[in-house]
Amino acid sequence: MRFGKRSTDAWRVNKQMPMKKPFILCCITLLAIAPVYLSQGKPAKEGKSVANESTITDLEKSAWEAYKNKQADAFKALMSKEYYGVYAEGMKTLDAELADMAKTDLHDYSFSDIKVVFPHPKMAVMTYKAKVQATADGKDISGTYNSGSVWVQQGGKWVGAFHSEAKTQ
Repeated sequence: MRFGKRSTDAWRVNKQMPMKKPFILCCITLLAIAPVYLSQGKPAKEGKSVANESTITDLEKSAWEAYKNKQADAFKALMSKEYYGVYAEGMKTLDAELADMAKTDLHDYSFSDIKVVFPHPKMAVMTYKAKVQATADGKDISGTYNSGSVWVQQGGKWVGAFHSEAKTQ
């Protein structure tokens, strides 16, 4: 008889569990995601290294100008030491990018369809089309490229961490 009572109690517990399970799962989910939202912090006050779309666009143009003018030190100063580029011919570190600069003649370029978003206060993602007139290793590489760059704030300074481009057809 005792077994029968336990089975009735178990039935009652199981009957109530479907209502408790979603509530418990909801509480666990809220506890798990709360730190993500709370850790985002408040945006910095104006004048305290706040970046906007034009700041990031100007940095990107400065990097292109340094590359065009073969100013390796200026280009390097704009980039993170952990910079990576991804291109059709492969992936490049900052050193490989600087080596390619010597073999590339960037005659002219222009940007269009620029978009900048800040998924985090210390990170900017820029996408754009770059119309380029250039040669690399004596080959014409002119055309329009879909480009993207990631800029991050390190030590209060915005630096390029990633760049990628693909030639449009």
